[in-house]
Amino acid sequence: MQIEIRARHFSLTRAMRTYIEHRLGFALSTCYRHVNRILVRLSDINGTRGGKHKRCHLEVILPGQAVVVEDTEDDLYVAINRASSRAGRTVMRQLRRRRHINRGYIPIDRTLSKEIA
Repeated sequence: MQIEIRARHFSLTRAMRTYIEHRLGFALSTCYRHVNRILVRLSDINGTRGGKHKRCHLEVILPGQAVVVEDTEDDLYVAINRASSRAGRTVMRQLRRRRHINRGYIPIDRTLSKEIA
């Protein structure tokens, strides 16, 4: 799993890079085999003007598709936590859907089957 981290309008510290790698590793631990690459874009929305809004944009590249999650918070670590947790849940949901489709599973709409009978 390759992780590419970019920071805009602030410097990326080694501690933050390590924190991101650990957090993504934890959030995607059950499906890391399916992940080709992760792009992490961190930015300070207000830039040099100051302010508290920080954005974490994650793009998880899977074979044949990408999952994009974004979160904005006052604290960048909170934004990273929330975005990585949502990315982990979304990737698992996409992999489950893909597995059901590949196995020929078609969900049955119970309301239609009652109307027919």
